[in-house]
Amino acid sequence: MPRQKFDYIVEAVHYSPEGQVAWVRGYERRGPTFSDRVMLDRVTLVARLKAGKRLVVGQRVLLQASTFDVSQLLRVFRRKGQDILATGDSQPEKDNLEGVPII
Repeated sequence: MPRQKFDYIVEAVHYSPEGQVAWVRGYERRGPTFSDRVMLDRVTLVARLKAGKRLVVGQRVLLQASTFDVSQLLRVFRRKGQDILATGDSQPEKDNLEGVPII
């Protein structure tokens, strides 16, 4: 089975007091490898998702460089004129990155 390609791995999330994703921490693909940790704010995150980048939830495997355990695809959709960030197939009323550790 061919290895799937992802542009970003999200490992942690921080929510604002209103319940929206404020920023995420993760890794960015740079050629055949991944970067050190990067932080993406909400605006950048939504823009990259809308541009067709593939973001997944995951964690780096200890002592194995660019190897990750990935679980779910992150997606964005519009509801009542707002961008909603979610994982899985549900369409929640507000941002819900289920399975992502909260900082």
